[in-house]
Amino acid sequence: MVSKLNTPGQRYMYRIRNLPLTLIHPPKGLAPLELGKLWRYRDLLYLFVWRDIKVRYKQTFVGTAWALLQPLIACLVLTLFFGKLARISSGEVPYPIFAYTALVPWTYFVNALTHSSNSLIFNSTIITRVYFPRLIIPISAVATGLLDFAIALLILFGLMVFYGIIPTPALLTLPFFMLMSLATALGFGLWLAVLNVEYRDIKFILPFLTQIWLFATPVAYPSNLVPEKWRIIYGLNPMAGVVDGFRWAILGTNPPHIPLLIASITVVTILLIGGLFFFRYKEDTFADVV
Repeated sequence: MVSKLNTPGQRYMYRIRNLPLTLIHPPKGLAPLELGKLWRYRDLLYLFVWRDIKVRYKQTFVGTAWALLQPLIACLVLTLFFGKLARISSGEVPYPIFAYTALVPWTYFVNALTHSSNSLIFNSTIITRVYFPRLIIPISAVATGLLDFAIALLILFGLMVFYGIIPTPALLTLPFFMLMSLATALGFGLWLAVLNVEYRDIKFILPFLTQIWLFATPVAYPSNLVPEKWRIIYGLNPMAGVVDGFRWAILGTNPPHIPLLIASITVVTILLIGGLFFFRYKEDTFADVV
């Protein structure tokens, strides 16, 4: 039979028809996370991150300077209204650097949350054509913001030199609170990304939600203004623990309230693990719905 395959097209179809067939079935019940695949696809993750960085500042007038302008402008607004007019106490720390220190993780969190929640929609053409672990998409969206965070952090250290603030040994805990901020953005982002596939209202709700969230987080004010009996409930907002931790690690202010910090860490852990399983459970439907 092979000798009768005279044309290249016939020989190609013969080879295709005789290849082994592999059928991929969606898992039943609770899907395993299969996090090992993320390591095998690490090059793809790098490409997604690099692509998002280039696209974010492509054809912009000031380029990566937006990473500086966002927290700086917000710092000026908070200093004017809360520091000067409302006279919110910032202790021994000048109010501008008190606010800017909180805005560094907060700005990263909001940007990472926004991009991760919309990541599946923005990458719909890739999702419907090629197989790869879909979890790479929201993770790359969260990782992309680390460049902006690093730039803003350098400016913060410059402000510390300007105000004569010397770091304390608590600075060694900064990576932990940064990781906590990243985990919070990814945890919420996974839930919202999945919901955004089916309900496009998410992109309209999210800006309104983050505005309210800002005032529920001790960015413009110290957390000690919250009564002691409400600290644990207040800590259910994970960013409250992150912001308090950042101020303690960088400025040497009072350490985070332990019950508040424990509550924040617990919420982040449950949110992230639950988001990972929820994402894997709905992953097989993305290509059909998106």
